[in-house]
Amino acid sequence: MQESAKPLIFLFEDDLDIAGLLRFRLGREGYEVKHFPDGEKAMAAIGEETPPDLVVTDVMMPFHDGFALVAAMRAQPAWAAVPIIMLTSMGNEQNVLRGLRSGADDYLTKPFRPAELAARIGKLLGRAA
Repeated sequence: MQESAKPLIFLFEDDLDIAGLLRFRLGREGYEVKHFPDGEKAMAAIGEETPPDLVVTDVMMPFHDGFALVAAMRAQPAWAAVPIIMLTSMGNEQNVLRGLRSGADDYLTKPFRPAELAARIGKLLGRAA
């Protein structure tokens, strides 16, 4: 976890419109957001970066999907306790269960309400929504 005044969120999302919306909205909520636009850059971050306070990850991305990213995070001791929210259009029951069983703390389907995502993040970080 980082020690700045603003909690740091890593955003693994290949849709630049969604990433822009989330960076703006979560920034207004008092979070610092660092965006990684594909699975390759996200996987590199998992191997090289100091773990953030929370991760929001898409499932379907180029190079590595969100399930592989969750497995990689949970395999590293420094990342094992980082809360993870999967944010994806893959909303069938099998995918939701796969995401939660793979180690995600929450699973939200697209289309989503940004205020709901912010509330879920706040809950996972122990902040008032």
